[in-house]
Amino acid sequence: MSPKRVLLAALALLGIGILLAGGVGWWAVEHYTGKVDRIPGAFPTHVPPAEQPAPSKGGQTFLLVGVDSRSDLPTTGRDAKAPTWTYGAQRSDTMMLVHLPADHSGAYVVSLPRDSWVDVPGHGKAKLNAAFSWGGPPLLIDTVQRLTDVRVDHLAIIDWEGFKQLTDTVGGVDLRVDGTVRHMNGEQALVYVRERKNLPRGDLDRTHRQQNFLRAVLTKAMTTRNLTNPVRTAELLDDLTASVSVDDRLSDGDLRELLWDNKSVRPGDMVFMNAPVAGTDTVKGQSVVLLDAKESGTLWAAMRNDTMAAYVAAHRTDRLGSGTR
Repeated sequence: MSPKRVLLAALALLGIGILLAGGVGWWAVEHYTGKVDRIPGAFPTHVPPAEQPAPSKGGQTFLLVGVDSRSDLPTTGRDAKAPTWTYGAQRSDTMMLVHLPADHSGAYVVSLPRDSWVDVPGHGKAKLNAAFSWGGPPLLIDTVQRLTDVRVDHLAIIDWEGFKQLTDTVGGVDLRVDGTVRHMNGEQALVYVRERKNLPRGDLDRTHRQQNFLRAVLTKAMTTRNLTNPVRTAELLDDLTASVSVDDRLSDGDLRELLWDNKSVRPGDMVFMNAPVAGTDTVKGQSVVLLDAKESGTLWAAMRNDTMAAYVAAHRTDRLGSGTR
């Protein structure tokens, strides 16, 4: 079967907190957070302290990853039937840094194009998504931390089976394509977020499609139908917790605190953008994305300093608008 690429369901971490605002009892949060699968050894252990980024001055930053497992079986979540990572078998097609500010006012989602040409420790220059293929979560985290100098506090990974199921659980989503609103189920949405070659800006428009879909799912999850129907809510929470895997440093208590602190966050409070890009190039026959070192440096400094709101207000960004790509 051909490889299937996925969208990272960031709502697996944020969505449960959003559902709390709809009246889900704390007992349910305790129940469901205890069912989230953990990834052992997700963080690099052989990086000298001097080469580790300092903790951010406020808030938390998550690395959210969607993987192309090349497997017919789910590789993440409690229903996983195959390894989360096998050398050379998976590439992280979706990578987002999500910063949750200390004041719990929203969330800032920054997509890192998978074709970003970066230094991968021990491998030299390569596309960013190769880091996961070569070294799994530890090498990807190490690569992203060296690229941004932002401390990754936690990791979440989801495979394509979870992506499709989440979409169907919320009843599908409405997305505007070429000026027409189309209702999509999980399989159709998978095609939507995988599209790249026929988009004007290639991977950059593809990341906006991923973000647009994520926003649509979050919005759909918050509808009255989902929030006030106990059966519907339980089904959604079952799918969320069954399909996502997080690092084993994120305890049940940490996850509950995270969800509680961000329970009032709404899709309208989330800012979606791409990392600043200088252009594209062809290197050794590969089409690559060149990140803008200066502009990206300013963005990463704002993330480290927990000043993302000021950054967004003062800088032009490749930000997701109200429409779609």
